[in-house]
Amino acid sequence: MSNKFIEFFKEPPFAEPIKDEAAVKKTYAHFRLRIFYASFIAYVVFHLCRKNIAVALPAMGKALHFSNTELGLLGSTLYVTYGIGKFVNGVIADKANVRTFLPTALILSAICNLFFVISALFVTPGHISFFGLPSATILLWLLAFFWGANGWFQSCGFPPVAKSLSYWFSNSERGTKWSLWSTSHQIGVFAAVALSGFAIDKFGWKAAFYVPAIICIITGLWLFERLRDKPQTIGLPDIEKYNNEPEAKSEEADGDNRSYFQVFKENILCNPIIWMLAIAYIFVYIIRFGTEDWLVKYLVEVKGNALTIASAKLSTLALVGSAGAIMAGVISDKICKGNRTPVNIVFLIMLILSLYLFATNTGSGAVHETLDYVYAAMIGVFTAGPQMLIGGLCAVESSSKKVASASIGFTGIFGYVGAALSSGGTGFMVDKFGWNGAIGFWMVSTVICVVICTILMIYENIRKRKRS
Repeated sequence: MSNKFIEFFKEPPFAEPIKDEAAVKKTYAHFRLRIFYASFIAYVVFHLCRKNIAVALPAMGKALHFSNTELGLLGSTLYVTYGIGKFVNGVIADKANVRTFLPTALILSAICNLFFVISALFVTPGHISFFGLPSATILLWLLAFFWGANGWFQSCGFPPVAKSLSYWFSNSERGTKWSLWSTSHQIGVFAAVALSGFAIDKFGWKAAFYVPAIICIITGLWLFERLRDKPQTIGLPDIEKYNNEPEAKSEEADGDNRSYFQVFKENILCNPIIWMLAIAYIFVYIIRFGTEDWLVKYLVEVKGNALTIASAKLSTLALVGSAGAIMAGVISDKICKGNRTPVNIVFLIMLILSLYLFATNTGSGAVHETLDYVYAAMIGVFTAGPQMLIGGLCAVESSSKKVASASIGFTGIFGYVGAALSSGGTGFMVDKFGWNGAIGFWMVSTVICVVICTILMIYENIRKRKRS
């Protein structure tokens, strides 16, 4: 049984190379498009079973009588397991079959969402005690367990996608393709918010979990048929060779006899740039998840918005924010000639301004409502750029294609430390200092990230001068 399990997820062997150049060209064109859109759709759908809780928080808090701190701690369980799992599963994904690894994770995530709802059906807060504990405490633990398990399976989504993008697209095109794919983050959040908001409005807060779960299971089955692993597993040549990029080092070459651990150690553990990116990613995720997870509750409680209006504003942040990832990729490629750090600094400074404008737009009327949408969109745009670059493209470009998933997983651990701090920290700040405390928490995190990126830019410039 264990052997069958391992074989199911094991990276498939290389197939006999296709000799016909016309067949190679046709096959590559077909599968590159197929891998791209399947990976894109997969990650959009992953968000349905992850960001649904952001819309459900206000209704859950009322129905289950949880405080903001308890809701924040509940949300933190996903981020803790996601952060650890993103690294562990990143290492596994480098040697796993993308075709089986990713869809299985999506289906298991959906199952965790179903058990999350079932827990709330069987245990309701009240005066009844279980084993000497109030039922509300038991329910919180159950929800935390299944939401934490959901985080683990969610963490299996990004690493195999990073592997696919690294092996199916060469160095000269990867920046553009990566930035286009990365809009799946924002579109996924938009879809999750829109779907969850509709489901809650029609069927109650539990529908925000079981409706997305059904969609994720169906999509997972479809992905089994769509995805493939490396090009070589279906008889295609290495992508750098196919795109005639001799200057790009082919890491599948016979001359590279380094073990996976050696590559991992040299390109990740002993790489100061990766470490700086990882630390900066903590603060990017404090801002990202602070706004994504708590903005609806902020708008309902502070600005008196109806849930549907608050969800629409969060949807604007997510949907328009996708343009920020594309902008950051194109600007860093075309204007900064592959230098990503200055783009990160500019985006982060604009993010501080956007947060301030959003928080100070406290009037009423159509103009202030419209400005809320504009400022929410700005927050999305200027968060999406650094999110895509710092922990994604920059991490891959600063390491090796052989450890693409692991490099993403390494920065991901730090990112989800930030996410956990954001969830629990924001809830704590709201309970102790009100919503102004939460806004201040996000703004200070952005300032710290600017400082780290500035240090990174100075370090990179010193390295370039030494090489020249």
